[in-house]
Amino acid sequence: MPVYNKLVRDRIPEIIENTGKQFSTRILDGNEYINELKNKSFEELKEYMNTTSNEDAIEELADVLEIIHALANYHGASFDKVEEVRKEKAEKRGQFREKIFLIEVED
Repeated sequence: MPVYNKLVRDRIPEIIENTGKQFSTRILDGNEYINELKNKSFEELKEYMNTTSNEDAIEELADVLEIIHALANYHGASFDKVEEVRKEKAEKRGQFREKIFLIEVED
């Protein structure tokens, strides 16, 4: 039986159960949960980095976004709050649309 030892989406046990396969899960405590969310964020970002098509990229970005929703919730904020902060930062510092690559700054 393969061992995964990783955070999965809430409906994964139901999906596995519907296949008739045996499995085991447990509920993480708060510290374990945030650590596993952080691990999952790296996993999903790595999967995005390895995509080779726009379709696959969008699929992986959706997974990254789901992790961001969960992280925001863990930290006591809604996704709307995260979006509000993003907009404020975009207003003050800009976005990443102009593809500017900073090479150096004089001391």
